[in-house]
Amino acid sequence: MESLRVLYRGDLLLFLQSFHADRMLRGLLLTLSVVAIAHSELCKPDAQNAFKVRLSIKTALGDNAYAWDANEEYLFKAMMAFAMRRYSSKSMTQISNVLLCNVTDRVSFWFVVTDSSKNVTTVPGSEVEAAIRMNRNRINSAFLLSDKTLQFVKIASTLSPPVEPSTPVWLIVFGVVLCLILAGIVFLVVAGIHQRKKKNKKSTERENLEEKCEVTITVENGIPCEALDLKAGHINGVFAADDERFTSL
Repeated sequence: MESLRVLYRGDLLLFLQSFHADRMLRGLLLTLSVVAIAHSELCKPDAQNAFKVRLSIKTALGDNAYAWDANEEYLFKAMMAFAMRRYSSKSMTQISNVLLCNVTDRVSFWFVVTDSSKNVTTVPGSEVEAAIRMNRNRINSAFLLSDKTLQFVKIASTLSPPVEPSTPVWLIVFGVVLCLILAGIVFLVVAGIHQRKKKNKKSTERENLEEKCEVTITVENGIPCEALDLKAGHINGVFAADDERFTSL
C-alpha cells in the first residue's frame, strides 16, 4: 500500500512538472510570436523611424565584390549598435535591437532600431540619423564603400572635411604678390632699356643724316659747287692764291 502511494506521488509530480514545463513552453512560444509580430509591425517599408538602405557593392568593388549574406547583415547590425552606443553613452543598444526587413537581391533593405529597455518601441529617427552622421565614415569603411555606394535614403550624404593645404594661405598670397611686384620691376627695366636703345638709334640716324647733308654737292648755274661747311667753314681757293701772291714782299 505504501509503495502504491509513493508511485502515485511520483506520477503526480511528473505530471505536474510536465504540465508546468508545457505551460512555460507555450508561454515562451506565445511571447516569441508576439515579439515577432511586433517586430514585423515595427520594421516595414515607410514605417515610423524606419530607414531604407541601398548598397552598390558591384559598382564599388567590381571583380572584388563580395556577396551580401547573413554574415554581412550581422555586421551591419553590429555597426548600427556601435553607432548608437557611440552617439549616446547612455544607450545600451544590442545587436538584437537592430531589425532588418524586406531584404532584396539587389541589396536594399529597411531597418529600425528598437529601444533596448522595451524592445517593442523604436528609437526616434532623429537619434538614429544623428548616430549615422556621426559614424558615417566608420560604417562606410566596414563595408569598403562610400556615401555614393552605401546610401541611407532619408539621410543626405555627409560632406568630406575640407583639405587643409600644407602651406599656409597667407604665405601663398604673399608669394603671389611678391611675384607680381618682381614681374612689374622686370617689365619696367626691360621697357626702359628698350626705350633707351630706340632713342640712341634715332640720335645716331639724325647725326648720320646731318653728315650726309654737309657733304652734298649742289649745282648752281650748271657749275657743281660744294656745300658750305657751316661748322668748320670753307676757304675759297681763288682768293687764297691771290693772298699768297700779294703778301710775299
